[in-house]
Amino acid sequence: MKIDLPKPPQRFASVTGLRPEKAAYYEQLHAHPWPGIVRMIKQCHIQNYSIYVREIDGKLFLFSYFEYTGEDLGADMKAMAADPETRRWWQETDPCQLPLPEAAQAGGIWADAREVFHLS
Repeated sequence: MKIDLPKPPQRFASVTGLRPEKAAYYEQLHAHPWPGIVRMIKQCHIQNYSIYVREIDGKLFLFSYFEYTGEDLGADMKAMAADPETRRWWQETDPCQLPLPEAAQAGGIWADAREVFHLS
C-alpha cells in the first residue's frame, strides 16, 4: 500500500523598509488585523506568516516569512490582490512601507530574500 505523504510547504521571505513616522500605526494594524484579512491569507494557503521589525543603522526594516501549502501561488496571489478588503488593507499598510530600491524599480514594495539555511 502506498502512503502519500503531505507535500512540504514552500517557504518565502522578503524585506522592506518601514517609515519611522508610520511605524506605530503599522504595528497597531498588525496587532489587530481585520478578520477578513486573516481569512483571505488562510484561504490563499498561507500559514506560519510572521512579520518582524528591526532597526539597522537608524533605519527600520520589516522582514516577512510565510509558508505556502497550495498548488498555484500565482493564482492564489491574484485572488488575494482581487479581494476588496485586502485592497483596502494595503491602502493602509503600503504608505507605511519604504521599498528597497530593487522592489521600487519593479513597482513593488517587498524584496524577496533568498534562503541560505533551513533546519526542519
